[in-house]
Amino acid sequence: MKPWLCLVFFTSAFLIWHAEAEFFTSIGTGQMTDLIYAEKDLVQSLKEYIRAEETKLSQIKSWAEKMDVLTSKSTSDPEGYLAHPVNAYKLVKRLNTDWLELENLVLQDTTNGFITNLTIQRQFFPTEEDETGAAKALMRLQDTYKLDPETLSRGNLPGRTKYRSSLTVSDCFGMGKTAYNDGDYYHTVLWMEQALKQHDEGEDTTVSKVEILDYLSYAVFQFGDLHRAMELTRRLISLDSTHERAGSNLRYFEKLLEKEREKPSNKTVATTEPVVQSGAYERPLDYLPERDIYEALCRGEGVKMTPQRQKRLFCRYHDGNRNPHLLIAPFKEEDEWDSPHIVRYYDVMSDEEIEKIKQLAKPKLARATVRDPKTGVLTVASYRVSKSSWLEEDDDPVVAKVNQRMQQITGLTVKTAELLQVANYGMGGQYEPHFDFSRKDEPDAFKRLGTGNRVATFLNYMSDVEAGGATVFPDFGAAIWPKKGTAVFWYNLFRSGEGDYRTRHAACPVLVGCKWVSNKWFHERGNEFLRPCGRTEV
Repeated sequence: MKPWLCLVFFTSAFLIWHAEAEFFTSIGTGQMTDLIYAEKDLVQSLKEYIRAEETKLSQIKSWAEKMDVLTSKSTSDPEGYLAHPVNAYKLVKRLNTDWLELENLVLQDTTNGFITNLTIQRQFFPTEEDETGAAKALMRLQDTYKLDPETLSRGNLPGRTKYRSSLTVSDCFGMGKTAYNDGDYYHTVLWMEQALKQHDEGEDTTVSKVEILDYLSYAVFQFGDLHRAMELTRRLISLDSTHERAGSNLRYFEKLLEKEREKPSNKTVATTEPVVQSGAYERPLDYLPERDIYEALCRGEGVKMTPQRQKRLFCRYHDGNRNPHLLIAPFKEEDEWDSPHIVRYYDVMSDEEIEKIKQLAKPKLARATVRDPKTGVLTVASYRVSKSSWLEEDDDPVVAKVNQRMQQITGLTVKTAELLQVANYGMGGQYEPHFDFSRKDEPDAFKRLGTGNRVATFLNYMSDVEAGGATVFPDFGAAIWPKKGTAVFWYNLFRSGEGDYRTRHAACPVLVGCKWVSNKWFHERGNEFLRPCGRTEV
């Protein structure tokens, strides 16, 4: 019926009703009785409206109270709170997803003040991309440190018990959806299974089992587990018999199974042979050949520190080859590895200097970049997840002071070194295995600098890290753990100028805590006589 026809019909009916029935003239007539019931119906409708409004207000009030408690806790120690990766993920998810749901709820009313404020504030909120990134960071921690979804969901990570937080069914479902949208069925299965487990345990949630089973059954099918896909799909249909996609999928699965049964036993299709390891589907291989070795080292496994090697490592006082500035106050030097030679220096930076460097760096922090091996241009990459900034000596005297100290310790000149790079690794922050020097197939990597290749790396640890965050060398099985105020140093090039490919290293994901480092890369130019060329490897 067209709107104008509705209006004419209603108006006509009202005129007829008003003209033919003067209800007040007779109480006992049926029309008046009808009005009583009509009013009763209106009251019931009004109560339903009130209940709906009260439910909405109750939800908003409950959310506000929960957020008040949570923000009081988080703002009392923001860095400590965010050091727990589950808190970091949930903060990003709340601001990108949950607050939007609250906005939709509030929009049903005329609370213009709140909506205006939220609209203004939301321009500073995380985006969908940020939530995806936060979810992937949790998955990265899950893989690297072999954490099952239950451990992550319950927030049972080392330390930070004060800020322990758990994932809800909705959170786990969100993790699974993120993986699904990325074509990552391995993590889709893990997180949808966790969501279903918590749902089965009776956790209150707005996510239905049907939604979870819909994603889970398809992801399982993608792994070739036809029988389990059918089992999950049947469970879905038992909950919602009208689910068209599930019904269609089940018929398709049954046809596949029938075709399989018709094949000779020695020609079983691959789709029924999923690779299962320790009760779960095997994690697919990716682009990084040394993935297993790298992640094992991050967990402290597979470190090749033998008793024989340990005997070759010593501690000593280091005066920079009798540098006048270090004769009276030499630095404590400790061998971390024998070949290639990696050393750690203690008390390189004071707490005051570290805080000043961080203060200078924070306003300049931006997504860390890598140098394109073909063009030499800096660009972001998925395998490097951190924020960094570059400090010049003109920024503050402390920068010049720290640079001078690194020069005294190494005996190399900072005049041709790169600026001091300060990096912060937050939630799941990492830098996968890489070389600091340019290889023969990328001769133009540092061409713009005009100072030759990176001859050495000086890495300052500006924070302790509660769990994770090691610097590892997959080639020879070394793992070096951050210690605030210390620094590690190694040469990237042999004296011949050839690159030492053993120095391929990585910054492991930070599991719990916040990792701050500063890097100084020394280049060949200006160091020709300070570290003369030769045929030897040291």
